[in-house]
Amino acid sequence: MIVDKLFDAVAMRGPVCVGLDTALDYLPPQFRAGFARPDEALFEFNRRIVDATAPSCACFKLQIAYYEALGLEGLRAYARTLRYIRSKGCIAIADIKRGDIAATAQMYARAHFEGEFEADYVTLSPYMGMDSIEPWLPWVQDHEKGLFVLIRTSNPGAVDIQYLEQKSGARVYTEVARRVAEIGAPHVGTCGYSSVGGVVGCTHLEEAQALRQQLSRVFFLVPGYGAQGGTAADVALYLTNGNGGIVNSSRGILLAWKKHEDAAEHFAEHAAAEAERMRDDIRAAVGALHT
Repeated sequence: MIVDKLFDAVAMRGPVCVGLDTALDYLPPQFRAGFARPDEALFEFNRRIVDATAPSCACFKLQIAYYEALGLEGLRAYARTLRYIRSKGCIAIADIKRGDIAATAQMYARAHFEGEFEADYVTLSPYMGMDSIEPWLPWVQDHEKGLFVLIRTSNPGAVDIQYLEQKSGARVYTEVARRVAEIGAPHVGTCGYSSVGGVVGCTHLEEAQALRQQLSRVFFLVPGYGAQGGTAADVALYLTNGNGGIVNSSRGILLAWKKHEDAAEHFAEHAAAEAERMRDDIRAAVGALHT
């Protein structure tokens, strides 16, 4: 199962997920000026980031909105980046946050699990109900694909709906968590985790240990590190002995070059150094939990 490949990648290279949320203005101006078309500049920037950071990250996540905003040229860069990541044997996550039902969901699954936009994992929103997740499950079962379902997100507005109390006194997100674990139970790999994972933001710490214990077989995608305020000590609470989750960083890695004078020539090296620093900080924080 794809989750076993992801688990092994975390074990070997650490839990960092490099977020390729690549806006054109993230590229060094001197670098961007060397290309005739935006899609060529985006792809080449992404390619160099992938090559530089692959030794110290578990996977890559592409937020599709950054590419859709540029129209067909942006989507060409998106497709080429996905293909390049997977050609290197790395795991590609399509951050698409789809959430629809029946035949529409089946078409979304075809769009993002085969063809030009094929990825290994996708992110999904379950807030139309679990029947919006079910059409994706045959791909998990039969095509070595994986899902990250939104459970509790890292944005301040998460409290508007996800934290509403039910009649039982539990929060909405805890019921979503229970159902994600339930629907993922038939898809547990040899590593002990399911290919149906969950998105759990690291910016709400009071429930961290309870969620990790409740969702012992759910592999986490953890946003909120860095620019949103999450620290290595925060995200360590969502891991189990340093595994069972990946921690996303986008701007912190992509824009690391802005801290240096030699940005145009060495942006990829600065991204690699930031990914390594992040990995080492998280590993240290995990170690501190067990001392």
